[in-house]
Amino acid sequence: MSIAIREAVQSDELFLKQWLMQPDVLKWFPMGDIKEVEDSARFWISFHALGCCYIAEKEGVPCGSVLLNLTHYAKIRHQCLLSIIVSEEFRNQKIGSLLLQHAEQQARERFGILLLHLEVYDGNPARRLYERMGYVEYGEHKKFIREEERYQTKIMMQKWLNRE
Repeated sequence: MSIAIREAVQSDELFLKQWLMQPDVLKWFPMGDIKEVEDSARFWISFHALGCCYIAEKEGVPCGSVLLNLTHYAKIRHQCLLSIIVSEEFRNQKIGSLLLQHAEQQARERFGILLLHLEVYDGNPARRLYERMGYVEYGEHKKFIREEERYQTKIMMQKWLNRE
């Protein structure tokens, strides 16, 4: 299995849109329609200019991405929200683990980040991956998402990078 991780480029926005529109992917993100997906993908890929957005490729085929949502505010620059997505057909192939490892290394070594945090919706199977990778729950936001009369709870997780 040949998996490479590279910095994202602007044209990777197309892959992000495709991955987000997959039914078993979109249900775990807050976007609800194609316009919101397009806006989100455009925002996500805009971080490529800072060198903090990465794409995983399996045998040359883009299959996932991880984003360090860097901030320019000095008081909170030590921490960072992490976002990750893996295309449905490439799940359970260690791609998520490799993307997280890469993001953690870049966060620590390149950007001086000490704390990564992420958000995952209750019931999302990716939570097991985050727990295996050392992320721990630090809070929840009940009824964060509302779809008709169905609500989703958002779980916040974090990992201190200097405690490894």
